Amino acid sequence: MLDPVTDNSRKKRIVILGGGFGGVYAAIHLEKLLARQSAVEICLVSHDNFFLFTPMLHEIAASDLEITNIVNPLRKLLRKVEVLVGDVNQIDLPNKRVLISHGYRNHSLRIDYDHLVIALGSITNFYDIAGLADLAVPMKSLRDAIKLRGQIIRHLEEANSECDLADRQSLLTFVVAGGGFAGVETVAALNDFVREALPFYPNLCEGMLRVMLVHSGPVILPELGESLGRYAEEVLARRSVEIRLKTRVKNVTEGKVFLADGVSISSHTLVWTAGTVPSPIISSLPCAKEQGRLLVNQFLRVPDWPNVWAVGDCAFVSDIRNPGQSHPPTAQHAIREGKVVAQNIAAVLFERPLRSFSFKTIGLLASIGRRTGVARIFGFNFSGFFAWWMWRTIYLCKLPGLDKKVRVAFDWTLDLLFPKDVCAVYDVERGRDFDGVEPRNNGASSINVALHPYAAGEVDFTRARGIK
Repeated sequence: MLDPVTDNSRKKRIVILGGGFGGVYAAIHLEKLLARQSAVEICLVSHDNFFLFTPMLHEIAASDLEITNIVNPLRKLLRKVEVLVGDVNQIDLPNKRVLISHGYRNHSLRIDYDHLVIALGSITNFYDIAGLADLAVPMKSLRDAIKLRGQIIRHLEEANSECDLADRQSLLTFVVAGGGFAGVETVAALNDFVREALPFYPNLCEGMLRVMLVHSGPVILPELGESLGRYAEEVLARRSVEIRLKTRVKNVTEGKVFLADGVSISSHTLVWTAGTVPSPIISSLPCAKEQGRLLVNQFLRVPDWPNVWAVGDCAFVSDIRNPGQSHPPTAQHAIREGKVVAQNIAAVLFERPLRSFSFKTIGLLASIGRRTGVARIFGFNFSGFFAWWMWRTIYLCKLPGLDKKVRVAFDWTLDLLFPKDVCAVYDVERGRDFDGVEPRNNGASSINVALHPYAAGEVDFTRARGIK
């Protein structure tokens, strides 16, 4: 059954597709700009009912932060915006309508619009490698971080009681593919986590662990330049992380990872951070594209479709300061794009001049574990403890919500005083609690009953968008 959501004849409807940085910040600024305009209504469509702060995602996987501390309910952030939780199935530009499905029964809904903001973000690119999508763990969503944490702990438990040395080594070998921000921060956090967890497993020692980072380029963190990349490599190598450069994952099976240089690694854990592509629905749109992304003009408007706008990872935003180049798909750019597109939509409604988008990257930061970081701020390089302190300070300030800031700061303080939590109270992959027994409503398993639906994806905490 298809239920239309038609516009009131006296109202203009602005529809935003996507609950990542670009979409959410466009909604926030539109809400402010049009708060007193009763003739305008704003609707945000998101797969999830929350906004995920992706720069801290690896800290969820490493048990540094509580799961809900880096997510904000959309209805809390957007008090005057209608939030619809569902998946976008079709964008009908000629008829100015969007088809979405929502609910457990995938109920169809049609939404008409006057202005459309496309901020659908990106998805993990598995490059058509056979079995990779099923066997690897990406690091794109909250569910991915939860799954990785559960898998790490499960393998530690299994290895602690494993008699076969080869099987134990395979369980204790962790491979991360991709040497960009997500890959480096993930491998650093994972390495710290497993090594700090070892004292709880009497049959394991550090010599049994193998943590590896695979990167196709000549240096990791290429966005930060060679000097900081080399520094990060040296720090990780001192912490027993193996780094393999100028190679890539060629194939993967349940117990093996095969590299393009002929090396095979016995491992049951492959974390995939080696690339993203725009949301698949973008390819179906009759619009100009560049590198698979929607091409927009300097006002973030899609050419030939005057009431359609695009921001974030799915938009190709040309850099007017550097002709021929585009702005990178990072959170700091998506936030500013969201603000500018909100101003331009308001300008169209009020018949005012439009504002061109121009923004120069302020800085790039990465945490490489154990209170060490690397950063480039306004062209200056920083490394070590000060860079790590800047990373935490800046991202804590950027995290939406005072309550979330306090919770994260409190978690970080506790992390300085107490060992990491190695409780496995849920297992996303198997959809059951850790020991493989379906939770029952009794005293011993009551906490699992509470967490099990959450981990199995039976609420809206299943996917998030956004890129650092």
